[in-house]
Amino acid sequence: MGNTADGLHVIYGDATLGVKGDGFRYVFSYARGGLESLHRDGKEWLYRTPGPTFWRALTDNDRGSGFHLRSGMWLSADMFMKNGSVRVSVDGERIPLPIAPVNNRYSQEEYAREVEITFTYTTITVPAAQVEVCYRVEAGGEIRVKLHYFGKKGLPELPAFGFRIIMPTVADGFRYEGLSGETYPDRKEGGIPGVYEQEGLPVTPYLVPQECGMHMDTKWVEIYRTTELDNRIREKKRTALRICMEDRPFAFSCLPYTAQELENATHQEELPLPRRTVLCVMGAVRGVGGINSWGEDVEPAYRIDGEREIEYSFRIGTGGKQ
Repeated sequence: MGNTADGLHVIYGDATLGVKGDGFRYVFSYARGGLESLHRDGKEWLYRTPGPTFWRALTDNDRGSGFHLRSGMWLSADMFMKNGSVRVSVDGERIPLPIAPVNNRYSQEEYAREVEITFTYTTITVPAAQVEVCYRVEAGGEIRVKLHYFGKKGLPELPAFGFRIIMPTVADGFRYEGLSGETYPDRKEGGIPGVYEQEGLPVTPYLVPQECGMHMDTKWVEIYRTTELDNRIREKKRTALRICMEDRPFAFSCLPYTAQELENATHQEELPLPRRTVLCVMGAVRGVGGINSWGEDVEPAYRIDGEREIEYSFRIGTGGKQ
C-alpha cells in the first residue's frame, strides 16, 4: 500500500475498518457484521447495520395458500442471524484480519486504491444456510455490494432475497428508472419502462396491511432526504443516495416500515408513526399470485427455491440528475 492522498484513506481500528475520502467516510464493524456508518455529503445514511433480508410481508394470497405455514422459518431468519467469518483485502491482496493487536502494525497514514471486506452469515433455519455480503470500496467512494446466498437442500421456498438498508429519518421521496407503478414478478406486464419520481413513501391502503410497494426491473433508484438526526445542523440540505444495477436490473421497495411492522398491524391505523426509511434492494422476489380467490399457490415460475444459490450485485453512490 502506497501512501498517496489520491487514494482511499484506510483506518485500521481495534474492531472496525474505516475508509474515507473526499466527501465520504465509511465504518465497517467486525462485531456487528457489516457497514456501521455510511456518511456521504455531510449526511449519515444508516440507522442500523444493513444486511441480508429473506422476508417480504405476507399477502392475503400467501395466507390463503398456506405459504406462511411452509416457509415461516424465513421470518425468524430475517430477524436474527449469526455473524461468522470476516475477510479483508486491500488492493486485491488478502491481509490478516486487522483487529487488535494486529492493527498496531499500521500507521494513521495508510492509503489504498481499493478495499474489499466480506462478511459471512449463517441463518437460523433448519437446516442452516450461509450468505456472503462483499463490500468493495473503490477510489471516489463508490461501493460495490455483492450478495451470495448458498442454497441448502431441505430448505423451503423463500419469500425474497435481498439487502435491507434502514435510514435514520423518513425520506422526502425517490426517483428511479424501471417499470411504472407497483410491480411483482407475476404482476408486471402493465408496467411501462421509464423514469419516475415518487413524492413521500406511500403505503398501499389495503384493509389489512401487507406486502406492497415493489418495483421490478430497476436500473437505478435515488432516495432523497432532507431531515437528519443531528440537531447541531441548522441548515437542512436535500441529498440523495443512489443505488445502481451492475450486471442486471434489481427490484426494490422504499417504505416507512419493515416487513415485520407491516405483519404486526391488522388495520392501517395500527401502523406506527413513520420514523425511518426502509429500502430493500432485492435480487429475488416471490410473486403475489391471486389466481383463484386468493387460495391458489403462486405459479412455479414465480417462486424462489430455497435449495438453489442466488447471487446478485449493485452499487451505492451519490445521487444526481440524469
